[in-house]
Amino acid sequence: MNIGVIGIGEIGGTLAARLAAKGHFIRVTNSRGQAAVEEFAKEIGAQAADIYGAVDSAEVVLLCMPFPVVATLPKDLFDHAGDDVIIVDVANYYPDVRDKRIPEIDDGLPESIWVAQQLGRPVFKAFNSIMYYALSELGKPEGETDRLAIPVAGDDVRAKQIVMGLVNDMGFDPVDGGSLAESWRQQPSTPAYCCDYGAEKTLEGIKAAVRGKAEQIRDTEWREGYGKLFANNPAYADVHADIIAMNRSFNPL
Repeated sequence: MNIGVIGIGEIGGTLAARLAAKGHFIRVTNSRGQAAVEEFAKEIGAQAADIYGAVDSAEVVLLCMPFPVVATLPKDLFDHAGDDVIIVDVANYYPDVRDKRIPEIDDGLPESIWVAQQLGRPVFKAFNSIMYYALSELGKPEGETDRLAIPVAGDDVRAKQIVMGLVNDMGFDPVDGGSLAESWRQQPSTPAYCCDYGAEKTLEGIKAAVRGKAEQIRDTEWREGYGKLFANNPAYADVHADIIAMNRSFNPL
């Protein structure tokens, strides 16, 4: 597929590299422009682009920049994209840690619905509920046992199957996270969020989510625990198991 990746940090860069290796045609860009991504693009077998080039003719666009940045994207960014372009929101909202407060989300609007409103386009929520270390190191070929799962939320059935296919290409079992209105069930500190579960347990976590509970955990217990784990700037690999154990402890299944 022709895929545009906006943002090539840890998550975006991993998605771009792995999907390019799977044979997809990848265009990458970031906030610093085309020249800044030339070296990375060459390294992974992708094409460097400016932000418009990453979107034009793309079948799928992965939004991998920090969550609030979507509001600063050019208003005409998708004007020349096809009506059926599939836009995937990969980011998460972390207020007072990295992100400024967004009142609509604080009042209960699901993060990805807010993203869709900024773009004036429907979006999907995927790849947001897995840690960087797991995404880059723990994928497995289809059919292997103990494969981790990633939920996909969105409204169009055909497009959702395409996004689920990309999850499979990345080495994970895709599970249906419901409609975009239900995408809050895979937001930070929900039972299915960054817990390294397989498909069955991930679906159990999606169903177990309680409206409003995750935000309280995110702003208190998670913030305190995450701060302690990363106080000495450890490598992700050294604390990954501790993060997963902490996240599971917030919402035992």
